[in-house]
Amino acid sequence: MSRYKRFAVLIILIELALLLLCNGLYILKDWGNPERLYRVEAARVALQLEEKGISGIDLSAYKTIVGVSEFDPEKTCGHDYIVAKAGGRLYRIEYEAETGRNMFWYFNGALLGMMLLTGAVLFYIQKRVLKPFWDMSALPYELAKGNLSMPLKEERSKLFGRFLWGMDMLREKLEENRERELELQKDRKLLLLSLSHDIKTPLSSIDLYARALSQELYDTKEKRQEALSGIDRNVKEIKKYVDEIAAASREDFLNLEVVPGEFYLSEALKKTEAYYKDKLSVVHTEFLLKEYGECLLKGDKDRFMEVLQNVMENAMKYGDGRRITIGSEDEEDCKLICIENTGCSVKEEELPNLFDSFYRGSNSHGVKGNGLGLYICKCLMHKMDGEIFAGIHGKNFRITIVARNA
Repeated sequence: MSRYKRFAVLIILIELALLLLCNGLYILKDWGNPERLYRVEAARVALQLEEKGISGIDLSAYKTIVGVSEFDPEKTCGHDYIVAKAGGRLYRIEYEAETGRNMFWYFNGALLGMMLLTGAVLFYIQKRVLKPFWDMSALPYELAKGNLSMPLKEERSKLFGRFLWGMDMLREKLEENRERELELQKDRKLLLLSLSHDIKTPLSSIDLYARALSQELYDTKEKRQEALSGIDRNVKEIKKYVDEIAAASREDFLNLEVVPGEFYLSEALKKTEAYYKDKLSVVHTEFLLKEYGECLLKGDKDRFMEVLQNVMENAMKYGDGRRITIGSEDEEDCKLICIENTGCSVKEEELPNLFDSFYRGSNSHGVKGNGLGLYICKCLMHKMDGEIFAGIHGKNFRITIVARNA
């Protein structure tokens, strides 16, 4: 802030110095010159008075002389004048040299106006452009440290009001996510403690059965069979607890929320095209969006966009880089959006597992990923009453997204 203020003061001082310099040059050149035009013309009039008298004066031949008369000290005059002596008489030579002075004041007024305008512009930039950024300059640093409690001040400016509002919404969203994460961690710990306590009982039973069998405490076949049945029963119970832990962990980790609503297909496809057209041109991959019929779809537009992006990224990573095509088909009350890439490297027998969590196919060697992209797509589409599946068409790989018509 202080650096900008010094810069603004420097600009004003430079303009003020230029104003003073221009005035000085003007005065030295114009006002300080003794041979000004009205003096020259007055001298010529005096010569003509000497030669021809007052009747021989033609005022139209002069730019500054407006009147010539015999000098009468009692008579007032509305113009500046010079008293000249000619033929033994005194004459009043009236002149009007205000044009130069008017230009002088116009000139100074224009420069002062420019200084005021510059000051107003600098003040506006400081108030409406720079101050909002200075107010939020510490926000990214505070967010990185995890300080999410301090909200941004509201900004009514149309220039940055929406931007600052969006940053504050981001802060609130991060704060909300952190609180939710803390709650989930708390619930998860409670769940794990509860399940671990519940697991102890069947484990103790298995341990007792195993010791009894190892020490041959059961002397009949029926008792040994009963012990084995008890072990099997407790193992199944432990498996049930383990499945509950896995399910709870998976739900907490993904936390895929969908807001029910409606959106037009073109809204999602145009944004996808705008983003990937330039991105794919950089890697010299042809991108083709086929003609499609407009329709209103059910679901969460942002989540649907996330599905499209995940599938597009999958096509970029596992295709041969020649071409990616987006097409669409109509089927009953559904819209099928097909994303196809050239160069299929997926085996036919792997197709049923592609949408499983943490599953990575045989073509994933050397490619970064965690095996969750298509699994997330499946979860989101199911929550939007849709579907997603994959298939091999010749030498191309295609993923079809099924969305319900609204």
